[in-house]
Amino acid sequence: MSYAVLFPGQGSQFVGMGAGLFEAYPQLLGETADEILGWSLRRICLDGPEETLTRTEYAQPALFALSYALWVAWRESEATLPAGGAGHSLGEYTALSAAGAIQFEEALHLVALRGRLMSDAADAAPSGMAALLGVDVGVATNVVEASVANGGSLQIANINAPGQVVVAGSVSDLEWLAENGKDLGIRRSIPLKVAGAFHSSYMASAAEGLESAVSSSSFQSPGFPVWANATAKPYSPTGIASTLIAQVTSPVLFEATLQDMAETGLGTFVHVGPGDVTAGLAKRTLPDATVLAVTDLEDIESAAAAVGTM
Repeated sequence: MSYAVLFPGQGSQFVGMGAGLFEAYPQLLGETADEILGWSLRRICLDGPEETLTRTEYAQPALFALSYALWVAWRESEATLPAGGAGHSLGEYTALSAAGAIQFEEALHLVALRGRLMSDAADAAPSGMAALLGVDVGVATNVVEASVANGGSLQIANINAPGQVVVAGSVSDLEWLAENGKDLGIRRSIPLKVAGAFHSSYMASAAEGLESAVSSSSFQSPGFPVWANATAKPYSPTGIASTLIAQVTSPVLFEATLQDMAETGLGTFVHVGPGDVTAGLAKRTLPDATVLAVTDLEDIESAAAAVGTM
């Protein structure tokens, strides 16, 4: 049975994640990874503290490394290669690595740099994100336009699934949203526990800082199609670098990505990595699809059997 693989983004981290993976894959998650990162991956993941692991510069490489190690375990279970893949935000780097478009260590370098640059951009301009509950893109667009008309800078940052739209902006933008949201048709907006306005123009300096490193990286043609957040279409082998740079400031079009994947005939989706966020988004967007979650080593056998790959 053909299936697609999905990888999580920032927000799925938790202290204690990956305990079994560190034991099973010391060659991936040990000294070499620590040398690249400049800090102990194992210690931060297993011991925290939470406020450290949650920081962008730690959370992004930690999630990338553990998700990739779990992918390696999945493939070693004799699971067949997927027919497609995608990742949410930083999870896109995991998807590209899983597809062989970039080697793990080089991708870890990029993700670590990306996390630091995004953290720096967030520090430079106090900002944040908020989820608009039960809101479609049309309503979210009206809210953004009303913000701009009032001198604000709210932007759509994520279109994750039906009824799950996230906006990003300055602290004052989010305060304006809390005060005026109901009048604009928003039942409720929830501030997200993130350091800044990711996937918006507030990350322009991060995109600029990442450009040289991404452009000089060694990308290969993916071994299976990988859908891009910024376009909701499969990557062109020659457009990987430019699309990854654009991703930093572009909205994450995850709902459209899942829909486009389904239109190619993909009906089974396997989330691989900590948490189960992308599995939940797939279920909400594609209610008729088969959706499985591989969040640790113990999930692999049953999930692989369910998709008929063992």
